[in-house]
Amino acid sequence: MHISCTQDRPRAANAHVADELHAGLAAPDAWISPKFLYDALGSKLFEAICELPEYYPTRTEAAIFARHGAEIARVAGSGTTLIDLGAGNCAKAASLFPLLQPAQYVAVDISAEFLCDALVRLRQRFPHIAMEGLGMDFSSRFELPPQVKAERRLFFYPGSSIGNFTPDEAQGFLRRLRAQCGDDGAVLIGVDLAKDKPTLDAAYDDALGVTAAFNLNALRHVNHLVGADFDIRAWRHHGFYNEAMGRVEMHLEAVRRQDVHWEGGARSFEAGDRIHTENSYKYQQGSAIALLERSGFEATRVWTDPQRWFAVIHAQAIH
Repeated sequence: MHISCTQDRPRAANAHVADELHAGLAAPDAWISPKFLYDALGSKLFEAICELPEYYPTRTEAAIFARHGAEIARVAGSGTTLIDLGAGNCAKAASLFPLLQPAQYVAVDISAEFLCDALVRLRQRFPHIAMEGLGMDFSSRFELPPQVKAERRLFFYPGSSIGNFTPDEAQGFLRRLRAQCGDDGAVLIGVDLAKDKPTLDAAYDDALGVTAAFNLNALRHVNHLVGADFDIRAWRHHGFYNEAMGRVEMHLEAVRRQDVHWEGGARSFEAGDRIHTENSYKYQQGSAIALLERSGFEATRVWTDPQRWFAVIHAQAIH
């Protein structure tokens, strides 16, 4: 069995990270990209979020895979090059290994250390599957290295992560996948569907405060990445559904006036000022299918739960 774990261009990536964080923190309406929520600790906190009763996407999607897994495997086919985007602990893909029987498993995540630890454990359970781990930020550019097999690539993008992009950004992202998957490639993607505001508000602002810790950890991560001096105790979490925009928003709000410094910049925040950290767009099923079609894919099958809260879509590359 071959397994490796590589990180994408660390020096160039570090300069890009510093530039991106400076641009966001210095913007008139401050923002931090949601990818910075996912360092090793952030990834563990997100695992905990997925266990919360309020956070329906994980268990709803899991129920779809449990109920329709055999059919999903028949549609997707066995022996694919399974490319798991935002793999995290690799648990979702691993649960499908017995059905999908991939020829190669490629786990991709921005949190390289967390990913490599997960792959070491996964290797012991599935020694017959060739595995690659890629520590990279695939949100703005995406190119797979030569060790990833070119044949029958199946991009696996579960959860509601496609909603972190604006619709235009999502189309650009999916077009980059289309460029990497050849004429025999496909995607298997999770899409969170539109639903009532109370359900969405609770899912992103849970009673235990795990989502708050996850959001606040972004500041600790920024401190580490660019030498910032955010006092995490001086911020609080806000997560809510913006009905007008059709998206959940997560923000960090300053609880008092403060001056924050980082390498190459500084900013004063007044009490009540916010840093926008994440969007999660919620789709109608038809609009999700249309998005895939605009991006070069044709939806072949859609599976949903009885409440139609969540959809799993298989879409084949259009020749």
